[in-house]
Amino acid sequence: MGKKLNFIVLGLLALLALIFGKDYIDYSGSGIDTGDTAWMIVASAFVLLMTPGLAFFYGGMVNRKSVISTMLQSFVALGVISVIWVIVGFSLAFGESIGGIIGNPMTYLFFRDVGVNPNPDFAATIPFLLFALFQLKFAIITPALITGSFAERIRFRSYILFMVLFSVIIYSPLAHMTWHPNGLFRNWGVLDFAGGTVVH
Repeated sequence: MGKKLNFIVLGLLALLALIFGKDYIDYSGSGIDTGDTAWMIVASAFVLLMTPGLAFFYGGMVNRKSVISTMLQSFVALGVISVIWVIVGFSLAFGESIGGIIGNPMTYLFFRDVGVNPNPDFAATIPFLLFALFQLKFAIITPALITGSFAERIRFRSYILFMVLFSVIIYSPLAHMTWHPNGLFRNWGVLDFAGGTVVH
């Protein structure tokens, strides 16, 4: 009976969404490509799934007493890096260029001016917010990749401090230099294949 009730409730919610939902929104004049947007949402979900996968992988490589703390390091990266990225990380990586090395921290501070409209410099066919969230997933996975090298050998507070400093001092400037249109490495002609320079 419980499964049937779930399907009935789900069906009623879908019917209510059809009846009272918003009219179709035409994105044709905004430059947003719905196919590109859908793919970026899926790609963002795939990259996000790498973090728990990495947590389970590293958790399986350590002693039984350290499994929880090792896995927690990857999961905590989700929260800590997300907060840093929204506050200042995205600005440092993709803000107005300062000498091609780092972005102006005030450009997108607290995601100011990061909205649903496309940005011609970074994402001409998808919402700028989606671009920022896609890049956030890589900012999350990068310090999580490093946790395997010091599993069972670092205190949790030290790990959080490491993540904050790594994100602000290393990852964001490197992302800016490589991926920003006015970035130093990009102007030198450096090619970044699937994040190989910034992430790995």
